[in-house]
Amino acid sequence: MTARPALTLYLAEPRGFCAGVVRAIEIVEMALSKWGPPVYVRHEIVHNRHVVEDLRSRGAIFVDELDQCPDDRPVIFSAHGVPKSVPGEAERRHLLYVDATCPLVSKVHLEAERHNATGLQIVMIGHAGHPETIGTMGQLPEGEVLLVETAADVARLAPRDPGKLAYITQTTLSVDDTADVVAALRARFPAVQGPHKEDICYATTNRQEAVKAMARRIDALLVVGAPNSSNSKRLVEVGRAAGCRYSMLVESADDIDWRSIEGVRAVGLTAGASAPEVLVERVIDAFRARYDVTVEPVVTAEEDVSFKVPRVLRAVS
Repeated sequence: MTARPALTLYLAEPRGFCAGVVRAIEIVEMALSKWGPPVYVRHEIVHNRHVVEDLRSRGAIFVDELDQCPDDRPVIFSAHGVPKSVPGEAERRHLLYVDATCPLVSKVHLEAERHNATGLQIVMIGHAGHPETIGTMGQLPEGEVLLVETAADVARLAPRDPGKLAYITQTTLSVDDTADVVAALRARFPAVQGPHKEDICYATTNRQEAVKAMARRIDALLVVGAPNSSNSKRLVEVGRAAGCRYSMLVESADDIDWRSIEGVRAVGLTAGASAPEVLVERVIDAFRARYDVTVEPVVTAEEDVSFKVPRVLRAVS
C-alpha cells in the first residue's frame, strides 16, 4: 500500500455561519414549527444551496416575488433585505410576514434614511443586482441612491449637489477594495459623510482577516460557499490578493479539482458566512482520504455575536 503524501490543512477560524445567517435560518425553522408547512420565503433565505434544499425538504417554499405567495400562508423575507415596497405590498394584502433581514443590513437601511432626511443624496458602494444592494437602494425613492462598484465609477458620478453626499456600503464587500472606493469618494467629494462605524459587517471582516493570515503559508486556498454568495467570492479574491495564486470557490467536496492541487503540501480552508460547517467537514474528510492530513487552526478572532428572532416568533400562540 502506497503511503499517502503529507499535507497540512490550515483551517480558518472564524469561518462559516455568521449571526445573521444563524438568525435567518432559525426564523424559517421557527415559522415552520409555529405555523406548520408550507411557509413561503421570498428569495433564498441565505445564499447556500445546501441550506435552501434542507429547508425546502421541511416545507419551505422559495419564490421570487410576493405575487407567488397565497394570502393565507406566512411569508419570510430573506437575510439580504428587501425594498420598502415589499413589506408595503405584504401589508396591503394583509399577509402574515416575518422579516429575516440581518440586523447589520437593517442598520445600513436606517443610515440611508437618516442621511436622506437631512437632504443628503446617498452613494452606495455595492454590487449591481445583488439582493442586498437592491434592498438597500429600495429604502429610498428612485434617484436618491447612486450605485458605484469600483473607484473608477466614482469619476462618473453626477450627484445633484456634490456638497451634499453620504456613502453607505454593502455589508459583504472586500474590506480593501471598499477602502479604495471610499478614498476615491473622499478625494472627489471632500464633504462626503460616511458611517459612524464601518458598514462591512464583523463576520465579513473577520473571515477576510483569517484568509490574509494564512495566505503566505499555503499553496492553495479553498473557500466553501455558493457561487452567488458575495462574501464567499470576496474570500477567494482576498486570498489571491494576499499572495495565494490558487484560490478557488467550491460548493462542496465534490467540486474540488484534485489535479490542480496535485503536489501541494499546504492548503488553506475557509467557508463563507452562509456555508454550513458540515460542508467544511466533508472537505476535510475528502482530504483525509487522499493525504496524511495535519489540521492546523488559524485563529484571528473570537465571535460571540447573536441576534434575537422577531417577537412574533417568540410569542406563544
